[in-house]
Order: sequence, then C-alpha cells, then structure tokens
Amino acid sequence: MLKWTVGDVEITQVVETEAALPIDILFPGAEPAALEELPWVKPFLDEQQFARLGINCYLVQTSDRRIIVDCCAGNDKPRGFPGFNMQSTPFLERLAESGFPPESIDTVVCTHLHVDHVGWNTKLSEGRWVPTFPNARYIVGRDEFEYWRAQDSSPDERTAFEDSVQPIVDAGLADLVDAGHRIGNDAWLISTPGHTRGHHSVRITSRGQEGIISGDMVHHPAQIGRPEWACFLDYDGQMSADVRRKVFDEAAAGDYLFVGTHFVAPSAGRIVPDGDTWRFDY
Repeated sequence: MLKWTVGDVEITQVVETEAALPIDILFPGAEPAALEELPWVKPFLDEQQFARLGINCYLVQTSDRRIIVDCCAGNDKPRGFPGFNMQSTPFLERLAESGFPPESIDTVVCTHLHVDHVGWNTKLSEGRWVPTFPNARYIVGRDEFEYWRAQDSSPDERTAFEDSVQPIVDAGLADLVDAGHRIGNDAWLISTPGHTRGHHSVRITSRGQEGIISGDMVHHPAQIGRPEWACFLDYDGQMSADVRRKVFDEAAAGDYLFVGTHFVAPSAGRIVPDGDTWRFDY
C-alpha cells in the first residue's frame, strides 16, 4: 500500500484491480516503437510491452477532511466490459486496513462519472443500491452530472449512472459543484476537460508544497512524454492533449507531486522537462 505526503496531507493508494492494454489500442495512432524513446516508462509496461493500468482510488487525509478520490468499479455490478462485470473484490476490507473504514470518510470526490470511477459510490444491500459512505458528501461536477444524466447512447454508462450515481442523489448526499470548489482547507477541484466534458482533477496545497491527483486527464505515464496520445475513451482528444500540456507545464514549474489515478506502482512522482516534452521522475 503506497503512501505519499504533500506537506501535512497524507495520500494513500488502494488498488482494486490491474489490467493491461496494447499501447496502440489504448491510444489509437500511437506507435508502440515510440516507447523505446521513453526508457523511463518501462516499469509501467508488462512483458508484452502492453500498458499496465491500475484501477485505483486515493485516500486523502487533510487537516480537516477524510477524502476518497474516485471509487473504482465496485462489486456486484453488471457491466458490458468483462473486467468490471460482477466483480467480487475485498476493496472495502482494503480501505479499513488503510485506516479508512467507509463510515469514517466524510468526502467522496468523483473526478468524472465513468464506470471505473464511481462503482463503490454504492453497494448492494438487500437488493438495493445504497451509499457505501453514508457519512460523506459526494462531490460531483455539475456539468459532468448534467451530461451523463441526459445520455442514453452508452448502455454501460447509463447503467453506471443508475446504480452508482442516482442513488446518492436520491439519498441527498450529492453536491453538484463547479471548478474551483474547495474541499476543506487543503484541496480543491481544477477543471481538466477532454476525457469527459466536465472532468476535474484534485489540487492539494499544504505547508508550501503542491500536489495533484490526476483523474483521467492522463491514463498512463507514456502520455507525459507523448501528451498528444489521446485515450480511445476521450470525449475530445485534442482538448485532452491541450489540457495535459498545460497541467504538465504547471506541474514541472511548481514541483508538484503528481499522482496518476491509473498509474501502477510507483504511481506518483515529479514531472520534469525533457527536451520539448516531459518525463516522469519517480
């Protein structure tokens, strides 16, 4: 279980599952041979040179909040993607082992509303989907919520909205917010659209140190060296690339701790300039 600090803020990674995809499927148009130009990416590839991806959440202990950022895919949920379909993982036990039993969490941040980021918003109880974190406020971007509430073209996303988002709204636990929303004393949302229309990332500041939890503005460290590589799931690939360049430039200039939501271990590090682009210094 990996941990990092930003000033007095502690960040703990909890892994639900791991997957791997060919780089040119994850990023259409990417050339696998280009990975040879990014030797520092090797720990994030498997033996077939596929991109390793973690389905992770991050527990954030600030001066006044106990936060979980993104709730993975969840258990018992019918999904079209086999890797997420009807899972049975010890995720809640892992939270408790990390010192964050569900009832202790007071804030759930949804960077966006894709199936692998909202699953544990709810759990199955006596045939009903109920909030997993009953003492928490669930922070959801207003634009993101309105977009997915109106969508019916993707059965998986529709189902995820109905079993993992609508129940928290019905329970009166959801706060629809805009970019810049403060999450207590030490964290706030920044707008990073492109992967989805209303995507946010989480900024952290404590004792003069800075950090960012990415969400899906970036999926794999290779995109730090090749920010133009857009994920096949991106709502707007050009927008996502532009956002990555802006955030990477700011992160390098500010010496942020950069935590990649889907990065496998080591998962967090610094983004540093590397010629005309950047590299991940872990």
